Amino acid sequence: MAEFSQKRGKRRGDEGLGSVVDFLLANARLVLGVGGAAVLGIATLAVKRFIDRATSPRDEDDTKGDSWKELSLLKATPHLQPRPPPAALSQPVLPLIPSPSAPEEPAETDLQVTPQLSSPAPLCLTLQERLLAFERDRVTIPAAQVALAKQLAGDIALELQAYFRSKFPELPFGALVPGGPLYDGLQAGAADHVRLLVPLVLEPGLWSLVPGVDTVARDPRCWAVRRTQLEFRPRGSSPWDRFLVGGYLSSRVLLELLHKALAASINWPAIGSLLGCLILPNVASEELLLEVRHERLELTVAVLVAVPGAEADDHLLLAWPLEGLAGNLWLQDLYPVEAARLRALDDRDAGTRRRLLLLLCAVCRGCPALGQLGRGHLTQVVLRLGEDNVDWTEEALGERFLQALELLISSLEQASLPCHFNPSVNLLSSLREEEIDDLGYVLYSGLQKPEGLL
Repeated sequence: MAEFSQKRGKRRGDEGLGSVVDFLLANARLVLGVGGAAVLGIATLAVKRFIDRATSPRDEDDTKGDSWKELSLLKATPHLQPRPPPAALSQPVLPLIPSPSAPEEPAETDLQVTPQLSSPAPLCLTLQERLLAFERDRVTIPAAQVALAKQLAGDIALELQAYFRSKFPELPFGALVPGGPLYDGLQAGAADHVRLLVPLVLEPGLWSLVPGVDTVARDPRCWAVRRTQLEFRPRGSSPWDRFLVGGYLSSRVLLELLHKALAASINWPAIGSLLGCLILPNVASEELLLEVRHERLELTVAVLVAVPGAEADDHLLLAWPLEGLAGNLWLQDLYPVEAARLRALDDRDAGTRRRLLLLLCAVCRGCPALGQLGRGHLTQVVLRLGEDNVDWTEEALGERFLQALELLISSLEQASLPCHFNPSVNLLSSLREEEIDDLGYVLYSGLQKPEGLL
C-alpha cells in the first residue's frame, strides 16, 4: 500500500512537471523555433530524469532500460543544420535579410546558418600499413648501432686470433671471421648477436665426412669427421689427432678445451678496457658465448668452431653441444645456404622475402609466447613460400604475412616442419606437445586478429 501511494504521488508529480514542460516547450517553439525547442526539450527532460533518480528508488531492470533508451534518444535527436549538397558548395552565399513581417524569429535564422563541427573519423589502418609501421619502429636497426656492433666483433676476433696462436701454436686455426644475420641484413630489432667462426684447417686426404644417418647416432642433422690414411699417416702425425674419439674428430673434446680457455685463461678485463667495453664469458652455457656490454648496446658473440665441408655441399659443420650418441658429431649449419637462397630469390624478382623473415622474427621476438619459434623455423617457412611464383612486391607483403601464419599453423597441427635443404630433419621434433599447442593457439589468435601481434 505504501509503495502504491508512493507511485501515485510520483505520478501526480510527473503530471505537474509534465504540464510545466509542455508550457515551456510551447512558448520555446514560438521564440526559438523547432531546433531550439528540441534542444530545450532534451535539457528539460534530462533535469527531470536527474530529479527522479535522486528522489525515488530504482530497479536494476529500469536502470538498464533507461540507459539504452537515453542513448537512442540522443541518437534520434535531429541535426540543427543538415550538410549542404555538393552543388551548393560552388554557389555564393547570399546574406540573409530579416523580414519585417517576422521579427519574432531571429534566433531560428541564426541557428540555421551556424555551421556544425563534425567529430573526426577514427583512424583505421590496414594490415599493410600496420606492417610497414611495425617494420619502421621494431625491425629497422640504426646504422650507427650496426656499425658499432661490427667494430666490436672485429676487434674481439683479432684478440681471439692472437690468443689462439700464442696459446695453441700447434693447432692450425684459420682466420676468425665475424658474420651472421647482422652482416647479411637479416637481424631484426637490435644489433645484439654476432657469429664468430673459428675454422679448423684439416690436412687434405686425412679426413673424410660421414653422414650422421650412417653412424650409430642415426642423426640426420649431423656429420662425423673420420680420420683416414692411418696406415700411411699413423695417429699422432696430425695435430688434431689429440681430439680423436674412436677414430673420429670429437667436437665435444674440442669444445671443452676452448670453453676452459675462454672462461679462465683470457684476460677479458684488460681486453675490454682496451676496446671500451666489458666482456664476460658465459660460463653457465655449454656454447662458447661472450657477453659484451657497451654504453650504447649489449652484444652476444657466439664463438663457433667450424669444419668447412666440401663433401657436404659446402655446408659448415659446427662443434655444438649435442646429447647422447651424437655428442661427438658435428652439427650441419645451413644458415649460409639459406641466406644465400633468400638473397637469390629476392634478386630475381625484387621481392620482399627477407623483409617478411625480418617481420616474423620481430613478432616472435616481441611476443614471449612465441619464443620457442627461432630464426631456423621462420626461415623454413619463408623459403617454402618464397619458392612459389606469386606476387612478392611490397604491396603484397600483408598477404604474404598472413600466408606465413597459415603455414606455421598447418605445420604445428602436423607437428612437422621439414628443413628446406634437408627434408629428413623435422625442426619441430624438439618441441613438446604442450608447447606446440600453445604456439598454435597464439598464432591462430593472431591470424584472426593480426594487429594483436604487431
